[in-house]
Amino acid sequence: MTTEHAQNVELTPSEYIAHHLSFNAQGVNGNTASEGFWVLHYDTLLTSVVLGLLVMGLIWWVARGATAGVPTKRQAFVELVFGFVDDQVKNIFHGDRHSFIAPTALTVFIWVLAMNSMDFLPVDWVAAIVSFFGGEHAKWRIVPTSDINTTFALALAVWFLMIFFSIKAKGLGGWIHELFCAPFGSNPLVWPANFLFNLIEYVSKPLSHSLRLFGNMYAGEIIFLLLGMWAATGLSGTVFGAILGAGWSIFHILIVALQAFIFMMLTVVYLAMAHESH
Repeated sequence: MTTEHAQNVELTPSEYIAHHLSFNAQGVNGNTASEGFWVLHYDTLLTSVVLGLLVMGLIWWVARGATAGVPTKRQAFVELVFGFVDDQVKNIFHGDRHSFIAPTALTVFIWVLAMNSMDFLPVDWVAAIVSFFGGEHAKWRIVPTSDINTTFALALAVWFLMIFFSIKAKGLGGWIHELFCAPFGSNPLVWPANFLFNLIEYVSKPLSHSLRLFGNMYAGEIIFLLLGMWAATGLSGTVFGAILGAGWSIFHILIVALQAFIFMMLTVVYLAMAHESH
């Protein structure tokens, strides 16, 4: 069984999936992706930056033209998103949320939502455009959040912010004291147990934060590819593949939005916890 790809190049099913799941990866200092330790995924980096600039620029454009009178549809939509995110932050963080936490939550939500939404673009269309400019063997993963490097980088950024705000709120001495004296008490005999417990918590947060988003988006990408492969098996496969693909697309809208919401909420929870003492 073969599948038509860009420029009528026939690929086996495994080659078809492998091609669409491959990154435009280049080693640092001009090395190939298989050489050395540092490898850059140019598709992930470029797509993430472009989407970030696009959505932030769009919100800035709407906010710049906001009026005190009857709002336009664009302004009403942006105000709805602002209000939704602000309400979520208000229920979790009880300090001055407008100085940093709420803007961070809004940025995380719309950026992750935009990156997740790239999963709705047909992979063959993306491959056709990329092959037109870069040749039939050019590769480009269009969904940044299906790259573990993206989700882990975002989770690490939140993790560092969590440590920063924890030290800022409690002081360096208070933060170290909490590491060794919570949650089992300040007796020196339980210091190792306290530190081990807190170490596990600190390590698990970025892992669970990143892997949840990555796993859901990667699985969604795989299902779209498998449904596309089914459509290449004949008339019945095309019909059932189209029906199931439409159903999965509708369901995937919920996944795309829900995963962006969960990533935002965990960000707010972790930053709120950093301001609290055990």
